[in-house]
Amino acid sequence: MGLFSKKLKQEHKVMLQAERAAGQLQPEYHRPTPECPNPKRWHMYDSMTAEAEVLEFLRTLVTTIKPELVVETGSFLGVSTLWIAEGLKANGFGKIISCEFDPIVFASAKEKIAASGLADWIELRNESSLEMKIDGTIGLFFSDSDMPIREAEVKRFLPQISPYGLILMHDASSHLKVVRDAAHKMESEGLLSCIFLPTPRGLVVAQKREGRA
Repeated sequence: MGLFSKKLKQEHKVMLQAERAAGQLQPEYHRPTPECPNPKRWHMYDSMTAEAEVLEFLRTLVTTIKPELVVETGSFLGVSTLWIAEGLKANGFGKIISCEFDPIVFASAKEKIAASGLADWIELRNESSLEMKIDGTIGLFFSDSDMPIREAEVKRFLPQISPYGLILMHDASSHLKVVRDAAHKMESEGLLSCIFLPTPRGLVVAQKREGRA
């Protein structure tokens, strides 16, 4: 419980830093890794939201594969949620269901989404990804919650993810080994086929193996 409380405090600290930055882009400051030796070539809004270039990638993926249902875990301040929703709006259909466990962070994300003009495309929930219930087939799954539970949440929703849909796992750099190891493990178990993109914090792009033609 102490470690969890400490993590929540860190989230609140980053939330306040993001508010002071007022949406200004900064150079990404994740440490260099063998796969991404020049992280400052990327940009970030804050140290918990996905890199700005990854946000652009998310929106483009939505307009490329045109999912009817997107599920995101770990909304944080709702920035990635809004980029995904922009893609849905451009498509003219679909919705994103996104969950944030921390009630203080959730309240901030809810306020941001309400003011965005994109709320009609978003269902924001204040609950755990390991308890959240989703109806329907998931076309795009973006795993960006607490790193130790990423494997469990992907496995939990795997039966509902389309074999032609995409699974993304953020924070999968060789420095942030928990998520990277989880992706390798699920691949070795025959559950996923993974590509590891060399971004500063790391991004796995995967499909499930079951059901593909």
